Amino acid sequence: MIGVLVMAYGGPDSLDDIEPYLLDVRGGRPTNPSMVEEMRERYRQIGGRSPILERTQAQAQGLQHALDASPSGPAFRCFVGMRHWTPRIETALRDMDRAGVSQAVGLVMAPHYSRMSIGAYFKKVAEAESGADVVPIERWHLLPELTTLLAQRITATLDEFPGGSREEVHILFTAHSLPERILEWNDPYPDELQATVHAVVGRLRDTSVQNDFGFAYQSAAMTPGRWLGPDVRGVVMQLHEEGVAGVLVVPIGFTSDHVEILYDIDVELARHASALGIALRRIPMMNDDQAVMAGLARLVRERATAAARV
Repeated sequence: MIGVLVMAYGGPDSLDDIEPYLLDVRGGRPTNPSMVEEMRERYRQIGGRSPILERTQAQAQGLQHALDASPSGPAFRCFVGMRHWTPRIETALRDMDRAGVSQAVGLVMAPHYSRMSIGAYFKKVAEAESGADVVPIERWHLLPELTTLLAQRITATLDEFPGGSREEVHILFTAHSLPERILEWNDPYPDELQATVHAVVGRLRDTSVQNDFGFAYQSAAMTPGRWLGPDVRGVVMQLHEEGVAGVLVVPIGFTSDHVEILYDIDVELARHASALGIALRRIPMMNDDQAVMAGLARLVRERATAAARV
């Protein structure tokens, strides 16, 4: 049996978890009380907790189903681990050990590689005391099933705009910002994001969707130092000044519903756009889409096979 370590960032299970969660994210450094309260209010507005664990578990179950559907080859078993909350990556690795798993594939539920993001997950894996040899899938930003799904959901959501305005809607792709210092490392993150954008736009053009499009970063942390831009709020303001009346947000850097989607876009950005008189919509997130899970299952099998040959 080959293990599959399915990983995501993690999020608080209740408002009482906000402060210890932020302590974990910040590597044990205390968080300013005003920032704790601000984050508590954000989670309060999306239901008082993060749904990311349930979403990731559903993704793992979808992946397991797709792996089980293979008529031949080795058996796989999925385990879920969170980088900054429970169940932790280390816990998932211990569960693998107890199940007798010695070979595993690691998959982060985020498509684009950065040393600061995906690299940090596999650093945790390497530091954990585990008997399993985990080979990484570091990127899947051009997975055909992913780019197809994004194009399909863009096309469907464009139909939600008022009649006659569909062709005038600006398609705005977004991803999580990271500190600008990653550029000093020749980090591939910005280039991989642009590659996804152009792959999706190519699929849209093939179906005669000719809308203008752009890209912005979102959800930069409130820390010192410059973060990658342009920021999505500034881009929406610029679009308003250019006379754009409708914006469709396409969060390509995220795969499930959690605070960066449910609050940063659905509450904060929507409020900003509304004040400017802009109609703003967002595509549904990937979550556990069956076609994408089948594509990831294929990727897992390929990675496991390649590792066995080494």
